[in-house]
Amino acid sequence: MTPTIVVLGGGYTGVMSAVRLARHTRRARAQVILVNPSDRFTERLRMHQIATGQALSDYRIPELLSGVGAEFVQGRATNIDPERQEVRVTGAEGERLLSYDYLVYAVGSVTDTTTVPGVDAHAYTLNSPAEAARLGARLAELSKRGGGTVAVAGAGLTGVEAAAEIAESYQGVRVVLLGRDEPGAMMGAKARRYLRDALDRLGVEVLAGVEVTKVLPDAVELAGGELVPVDACLWTTGFVAAPLAREAGLVVDGKGRVVVDATLASVSHPSVYAIGDAAAIRQAWGEIHGTCQSGIPTGAHAADSIARRLRGKKPKPFRFGYIHQPVSLGRRDAVIQFTHPDDSPARWYLTGWAAVAYKEAVTSSPPKTYRLSRWVTVPARALARTGGRANRPVAAR
Repeated sequence: MTPTIVVLGGGYTGVMSAVRLARHTRRARAQVILVNPSDRFTERLRMHQIATGQALSDYRIPELLSGVGAEFVQGRATNIDPERQEVRVTGAEGERLLSYDYLVYAVGSVTDTTTVPGVDAHAYTLNSPAEAARLGARLAELSKRGGGTVAVAGAGLTGVEAAAEIAESYQGVRVVLLGRDEPGAMMGAKARRYLRDALDRLGVEVLAGVEVTKVLPDAVELAGGELVPVDACLWTTGFVAAPLAREAGLVVDGKGRVVVDATLASVSHPSVYAIGDAAAIRQAWGEIHGTCQSGIPTGAHAADSIARRLRGKKPKPFRFGYIHQPVSLGRRDAVIQFTHPDDSPARWYLTGWAAVAYKEAVTSSPPKTYRLSRWVTVPARALARTGGRANRPVAAR
């Protein structure tokens, strides 16, 4: 019988998995179906560019799948029944029930807007292109009226990139970066110093060692009660996984991520493979954190594992190590921290125009990788060089 493989989520990891699955299961005549709410492929690594009004390439998922034999279904997955091996999908034409032999769970996660009071009501996020565009409209409004204050909560790499992009694009807007740690805390001392100097040069005010305890309509409240008046707050800290897996009865961790074995199969339901930051994946050196850099290789490995099972072979364990932390600092500057496999900083780093070129090559690489993967098997080591840190929007729910 013809096996059916359903991929939930059309982000970086889901598209990689669908393309690779279609290529590796041709002899088995498998039917590969990718499900996503939108037919547009969103470059999550560029969400801060959308927020500053920049026009991006218009990639469409059906075009990325063209020629590989995978089917695209536009709709939102609302329920998974892992016992019956069925997924309920709601789209413009109503509900549809998809049966599967294997399911690839690539629905991602979102910035947590529920833990800190007021975030859901008063803060902006980069959870989707629509949310980023909403922030963009607010920034344009502030710029038009002569300025204002924008707080970026979270000094991780997403927050740093957003703060730098806003400061460079809207020079009349005051940007305050708030974080528990110093910006670039995961980098080596020299790269971190360069990053901080770049933020200073762009006029970004950094308040490190602070915790936001509440977001108000016109201010953020810090631990201790201090108020920072703002005209807009961008929230980039914390994330939560989509509830779909937990509701389906799959074993998940405390963050809602599917717990997987060494081959990326669910420990409770082996016909389900979880990838990207929808999965709790451990390596010998520790737990993988959600990035495009690690997500795309997981998508490829899940595809390879399913293909091996269809051929009656035993899947291989997933092996991964980080190689870099690419960070844009506006359109004219960047810093690249090269890393050890566990993502700790190595000795080497890159800055300036060379880092800008490197970062752009990394950010633009996923669509090119998908096209190449139609014809050749891209080695997992090479896939680790695609992408960088990633925002975490839900791709399908």
